[in-house]
Order: sequence, then structure tokens, then C-alpha cells
Amino acid sequence: MTEDSQRNFRSVYYEKVGFRGVEEKKSLEILLKDDRLDIEKLCTFSQRFPLPSMYRALVWKVLLGILPPHHESHAQVMLWRKEQYGDILHALKVVRFVSEATPQVEVYLRMYQLECGKLPRSPSFPLPKAFEQYLNLEDSRLLSHLKTCSALCKLPYDLWFKRCFAGCLPESSLQRVWDKVISGSCKILVFVAVEILLTFKIKVMALNSAEKITKFLENIPQDSSDAIVSKAIDLWHKHCGTPVHSA
Repeated sequence: MTEDSQRNFRSVYYEKVGFRGVEEKKSLEILLKDDRLDIEKLCTFSQRFPLPSMYRALVWKVLLGILPPHHESHAQVMLWRKEQYGDILHALKVVRFVSEATPQVEVYLRMYQLECGKLPRSPSFPLPKAFEQYLNLEDSRLLSHLKTCSALCKLPYDLWFKRCFAGCLPESSLQRVWDKVISGSCKILVFVAVEILLTFKIKVMALNSAEKITKFLENIPQDSSDAIVSKAIDLWHKHCGTPVHSA
């Protein structure tokens, strides 16, 4: 039996006996011990499993390119990054793109756009079309209701796809979504949005105006968030498959 086969067998065994995540944590720790971190394997791990909270910040920083793959450079690079953060924030304030009253999520978005050279105020997001496509596959009647109420074009797409559900989902649920986004799978955002509609279908179907539907979706109950994210990940796997390590 190969090493990968043994690892897969152990993962299935741990999950069956109620210790799901034990083997995954050990696998991640092995990946993080490499002198040069393997970005591709970290991406694949993040897409397949929830990241343990104790390693989440490190993995996110490496996947986002904030930290390099080599461990010995991390301390010095973090000092440079802190200086860079201050410089970018100062620049945005000088050109009046942000102020003290700007929501923090908006500040982070503008900082990212400035660093990437993509600072226009009206970026385009192709995700709403994918959202409509998958909602139609999962519940065409619900989609028809949104169209009848003229709500489809007024849904909180900025909250969902620009802010990646920051301000919509509680932090514990949000982290699981961002694990996938940061590791390269922005499409998970579409399935979270679809699952929100499916979860609150009865409530949404009872509302008969775009304004009421949008207002409700901007302030969904928080107690269903973990279940929504879990079901959204299942939908993502259903339509897009389960990521695997490349050879």
C-alpha cells in the first residue's frame, strides 16, 4: 500500500469512529514542517478540509503570498509587510479613498486593489450569473419567484461577492468559507449564496417585494450559519468535484 493510500485509509477510519480531523491535522503539520512549503499541496488541503484554527493564519498568509514558502524568511518579511501596510493605508487616506469612517472591510478591499493596481470604484463581478445558473439547477421555482419580484438584480451581491460574506456570516463560519477562497476557489461564494436562499426559501417565498427580500438577506439569522456553510461546501463538491493532489 502506498503512503497516499495509507493516509486515505486512515482518514476514512478516523471519520468512521468519530475522530474526523485528527489525521487531517497531522497531515497538515507534516506539510508545514517542510523547509520550503508546498503551495499546491496547501491549496489542495485547504479546499478539501477545514483548516485547524491554530494554523489558519499561517496558511492564509502563505497562500496569499504575504509570507514566502521558506520558514527562515518569515520574521523579516513580516516586518516589511507591516511597513507596507502602513504605507498603503496612508496612501489611500491621502487620495481620499478611505477615511476614519470607512468600514474596515472596505478599507481592506481598497488596500488590496491598490496593491494589485486595480483601484477603480466599480469593479465587475461575474459571479451573479453563476449564482443564477446554480440556483436554477437547485430550485427553479425559487429563482422564478425572485424574477417575478424583480429581486434578482437587487440581491446583496456586494455583500456576498465583493466582501466575501464579511458582515453577513459570523467569524467561525466565515473562516471556513475563506479557507476555500484563499486557496483559490472563489466559486464557493456562489454556493454559499445559493444555500442561503435554499435555507430560507419559505421566508423568501413569503416576501413579495425586492426591497423586503434584500433587507432580509442582508440580515439573515446567525444561528443557521454553520449548517449553511456545510451544505454550501457539499453543493460545491456536488457541482465542481472534490479537489485532489496533482501527481
